Amino acid sequence: FLSTGPVDRVQRPVKLIVANERALAAGTRYVDADLNRLFPGVPDSDVHEEQLAHALHNKIEDCMTLGIHATVSFAEPFGTLADPTPLKTDLMRALPVDYAADFSGVVEGRSVNLGQFINVEAGYQGSASAVENAYGCLLAYLRATDVLPGATDPTPTVHYRVDEPIRKAPDQSYEVCAENFDRVPSGEAYAVSAAGGQLTADEPFWPVLLSADGHETLLGYRARRVGTLGDTAGQS
Repeated sequence: FLSTGPVDRVQRPVKLIVANERALAAGTRYVDADLNRLFPGVPDSDVHEEQLAHALHNKIEDCMTLGIHATVSFAEPFGTLADPTPLKTDLMRALPVDYAADFSGVVEGRSVNLGQFINVEAGYQGSASAVENAYGCLLAYLRATDVLPGATDPTPTVHYRVDEPIRKAPDQSYEVCAENFDRVPSGEAYAVSAAGGQLTADEPFWPVLLSADGHETLLGYRARRVGTLGDTAGQS
């Protein structure tokens, strides 16, 4: 954005922050611990990311903020948030994303738990499409917050309420056989362990962040599709 974007059209101050430069330079997700589990942070910690979480929280505490991540679970961009407010909902729907996962009451220590924060998972890590998706979301967000001129067309973003994590068995590897944001019917397998055991749905659910390799202890999350974000539609 700073080198080739419409910088000359910026209408008001905005902060662009690279969250963990030491990890970026090392080519790793984190140095000591996962930053996105540690908010609001600890200022005098010996853990790099705990100090960093505190510093970042202070930088953005009074700002509405868009976080941009990449994932190993899904090619298309999608949003994540918690405790939706009218402002969070409007900004999420201003982004070019078809899905939004609501983690209210399910996670803690995440950036989405902060009061004025929404997040986008831009696509597969290291892919050109994730870069393109992230840039498109950034421009839409800057227009929606009047940093850049121009209107945004609300997207009919589908709201998925996350219910609980799907945990891996210790020392077990898996292959997933369901697609994120697609309904898994009751009794259908959504993952198979290396030993041949199937994980089947006790009741219908929609997977979110489902991936064999995305996390050491989690396969992903079970969610419900509850309608269009911002509407009061019931469960589908």
